[in-house]
Amino acid sequence: VQIFNILIGNSQPTMGTVKVAGHDPYREKLQVEDKVGVLFEDDAVYRSLSPLANLEFSCRLYGLPKTRASHILSVIGLADQANTKISDLGSGLMRRLAIGRTILFNPEVLLLFEPFDRCDTTTISVMRKIIDQQADDGKALLIFTTDPSQLLSIADTVYTLNQGRIVAAQHPKDEGQTSIALKVPARMDDKVVLYNPADILYADASEGRAFLVTSEGRLPTQFTLTELADRLAPSGFFRAHRSYLVNLQHVREVIPYTRNSHSLRLDDDAHTEIPLSKAAAGELKEILGY
Repeated sequence: VQIFNILIGNSQPTMGTVKVAGHDPYREKLQVEDKVGVLFEDDAVYRSLSPLANLEFSCRLYGLPKTRASHILSVIGLADQANTKISDLGSGLMRRLAIGRTILFNPEVLLLFEPFDRCDTTTISVMRKIIDQQADDGKALLIFTTDPSQLLSIADTVYTLNQGRIVAAQHPKDEGQTSIALKVPARMDDKVVLYNPADILYADASEGRAFLVTSEGRLPTQFTLTELADRLAPSGFFRAHRSYLVNLQHVREVIPYTRNSHSLRLDDDAHTEIPLSKAAAGELKEILGY
């Protein structure tokens, strides 16, 4: 979120410089606003206006002809809802209207925050087509999301960030990758529970089997720890020890006890400590740059 706020000019970087569409977003906000379309987490539509009226109002702000509003309604699949009350639109249709406003003035750069949030299957398909088309038209797109599942077939590069630092990078199109371990199965009694990687604190191993540890407890999986490490590496997990795989997003501190003894303290209520091997400590230091 902090990086997003810096890119849209709401805050300054603590060090270094940032340029968006060739301009400093904090000092040259007007120039950036002329070239950059932003999709916020909030749909930011006028609820007293219809979809058509929303876009026509934005057309007046940008000095665009009203025909542009009708065209965008067709692009986002809302032509048949042009005069519907906003209150009667579902969350997916609201999200379509929000991205319609974002691309209305044909910006050079698009900054999209959780574009697939609150979207139904049909709307996700529409959003993906819009993103693909914008890229084909030569636009630069930067998408912020906690769920990269929709990005793998459309993004050139998928970065995983931890506290503002890149901890992993994928090039799905070059690598032919089509999937990522977005849900990890674990067994609970007689059922299978699917966990988002972000909800997993760490995984450990016992008798050749990996166990997931979340705020709900410790649950067995069908994988070995090595198999789980391969599946979760793109989601920011790190092999801290031969028996531990830790989610870097939940690491609060790196604690050195001796020259060869380290541990990682997590941000859970118990302040769990995970052993960090000497070799892994050196690798983690290089990755995070501390």
